[in-house]
Amino acid sequence: MSHLHNARQLEPELIRLRHALHQEPEIGLDLPRTQERVLTELEDLPLEITLGRQLSSIGGVLRGTADAAGTNTSDRPVVLLRGDMDGLPVQERTNVQYSSRIDGAMHACGHDLHTAMLAGAARLLAERQSQLPGDVVFMFQPGEEGCNGAGIMIDEGILDLAGRRVDAAFGMHVFSGQTDHGNFLTRPGIMMSASDTLIVTVQGTGGHGSAPYKAQDPIAVVTEMISALQVAVTRQFDIFDPVVITVGLLRAGTASNIIPDSAYFEASVRTFSEVSRDRLKRLAPQLLGGIARAHGLDADVEFRPRYPATVNNDAEAQVVMDTAAELFGTDRIIQMKQPLAASEDFSRVLNLVPGAFVGLGAAAPGVDPNSVQFNHSPFASFDDGVLAEGAALYAQLAENRLQQLAHERRVVATAVKVHQ
Repeated sequence: MSHLHNARQLEPELIRLRHALHQEPEIGLDLPRTQERVLTELEDLPLEITLGRQLSSIGGVLRGTADAAGTNTSDRPVVLLRGDMDGLPVQERTNVQYSSRIDGAMHACGHDLHTAMLAGAARLLAERQSQLPGDVVFMFQPGEEGCNGAGIMIDEGILDLAGRRVDAAFGMHVFSGQTDHGNFLTRPGIMMSASDTLIVTVQGTGGHGSAPYKAQDPIAVVTEMISALQVAVTRQFDIFDPVVITVGLLRAGTASNIIPDSAYFEASVRTFSEVSRDRLKRLAPQLLGGIARAHGLDADVEFRPRYPATVNNDAEAQVVMDTAAELFGTDRIIQMKQPLAASEDFSRVLNLVPGAFVGLGAAAPGVDPNSVQFNHSPFASFDDGVLAEGAALYAQLAENRLQQLAHERRVVATAVKVHQ
């Protein structure tokens, strides 16, 4: 029997937890209130709990008690499920009844749903502990939003928390738009882009706005740099291996009639291959430094790596699509034609173990997903109606994959015996 029926029975509790988390968002790696609330949700479950040392993470291990049918205890399969917990520095403007009570902080990317769904999956799987021929690792992660929380949890041993390296890993992300309510999206191969940050400071010489020839204007140089970056995207890179550069921070000057000493900007860089990523890393200092020197100014250009591309294992992506189809029907499963230009630090997990990432449409039922504000907007809204389905998919993925892995081990053990 699938987990979907039991997940729907849990829905009121999942909604309660999601709303509580939404009202008290925390940002970054230190999420003490969130950690405490999740621990309370898990305290009556048969989990082995490990807390993070450098961050407010929670790692939980559920030991399946089903006979592993010929596998050694040390070789029992392990599946990891991940949910991120951090919010964003955004002032909420949704006006929902459970809006954020924390000024300047909001769960604008739906991580409150991920946390509630993963806690729900832990409860669903605990109820079927005797049917699991292996172990499940629950990865409750802070710091996904630019703080490398997944990387820190990996360094602290999350992938080996069950006593051996996980065999497969799955993550999920809700979208306030992008697709209709309840649709699941994934694809084999590249799912999401790499994300890096370009940080540029141009040093000029300040002066009076009436006599720019007596100064060295860094603002004029920065504007030329920003335009040159956009030209480089279309002239230096293959259009079938795209690069996206967005300048999201620009800082210069104090008054309209004062030429400042310096100007500063930061740009988000998205790439889909290591070839383009490496090329841009080399090109940016050369291009921007050349522009500054042409004007007689100095520029400090830093290319700061953040997250690699999120790459789904082909077989594990198929497991996701098959499992979602089993639960919800094929009409709600969308194999994406192209990857997304958003980025994820779950990519660090997928760099080390086979796994897959899946998106879930969380716009309100009947709403055109193209007409609503997307993730990270102060107006971004995520419907509670997907909570039970997300929890069910998490749980079913873990159970199905453990059953498959146990079967594969039985086949290998039988073949070994035959040839002995």
